[in-house]
Amino acid sequence: MHDDLSHALAEPFDVAVVGGGPAGLTAAVALARAGVSTALIAPLHCGDNRTTALLAGSVAVLERLEVWERCREDAEALCAIRIIDDRGGLVRAPEVLFDAAEIGLDAFGYNIPTERLVAALAARAATLPTLRIVPRPAAAVVTGDDRVAIRLSEGETLTARLVVGADGRASLCRQAAGIATRTWHYPQSALTCNVTHSRPHRGVSTEFHTAAGPFTLVPLPGNRSGLVWVARSRTAERLRELDETRLSAAIERQAQSFLGTMKVEGARGLFPLSGMSAERFADRRIALVGEAAHVIPPIGAQGFNLGLRDAVTIADLAAQAMRSGGDPGASALLARYAAERGADAGLRSAAVDLLN
Repeated sequence: MHDDLSHALAEPFDVAVVGGGPAGLTAAVALARAGVSTALIAPLHCGDNRTTALLAGSVAVLERLEVWERCREDAEALCAIRIIDDRGGLVRAPEVLFDAAEIGLDAFGYNIPTERLVAALAARAATLPTLRIVPRPAAAVVTGDDRVAIRLSEGETLTARLVVGADGRASLCRQAAGIATRTWHYPQSALTCNVTHSRPHRGVSTEFHTAAGPFTLVPLPGNRSGLVWVARSRTAERLRELDETRLSAAIERQAQSFLGTMKVEGARGLFPLSGMSAERFADRRIALVGEAAHVIPPIGAQGFNLGLRDAVTIADLAAQAMRSGGDPGASALLARYAAERGADAGLRSAAVDLLN
């Protein structure tokens, strides 16, 4: 895998993945593991301060790709989900607890710091002989009848029969494919950070449904949780500017002290809530995955799990085509991918919008 860069650029690839976030890394690992000649084009990064809630299906995929064993110790099982009505009305809905054991599961999924998941994916990528990592950003993508050319930031060019665009909401790949988007915005922002607390969470993810949006504490290993606090944008901005002591106190009050004393740890993030959907998920030998195809608010643990399903779906379709001597970028294959993933993403996006 670690051949010199000139060799990596000289050979034509079957598939090139543009973007080194979790979705791009997952696609690259799945393709290369299946023996597909793959290039991963992106400066690798370690993620941010957020955590990723992996649903059971996503964990199964990571197990199959031999990634889960590299990060399992950094994740916490989500054994139950508690929902609390905190809208402030005279009549409150009763508290609800969904227990994974009631449906025969050990856990609904696992929560893990995004940076640890990215590190595990990158470590797995480094073991695959059919994967070449090109740690430079793409500067231009040009589609053709039988190949796509990708020009790198320093002038080199490589080609592939299929490009997986995992390059985020401002996707260069999406623009090259001529795919338009529909976008929308919410009057809310999500404050994210990690907190320590004096009482154990016991593997229970707790969601307070407030009038301004959900306030969610998702378990991490130890007496720690990842927080996603959706509030009116001005409120969220004000909260982010509080010092550590005041923000910790505000979080503890909002959580009704059910986890005891709380303390903010590490960096905090602020993400204005918006949504985006590509009009098509594939065209012109380019398949879009993750936030290049769809953006939904951080509610209900859907975002990354959707992107992971995108990644493994296009990887499986491309690998099947290669095994039968077919073209991984063929129009019929891309149409099948777009139909499958567009339907799933549309349903999840509508559900999250309704929940918010």
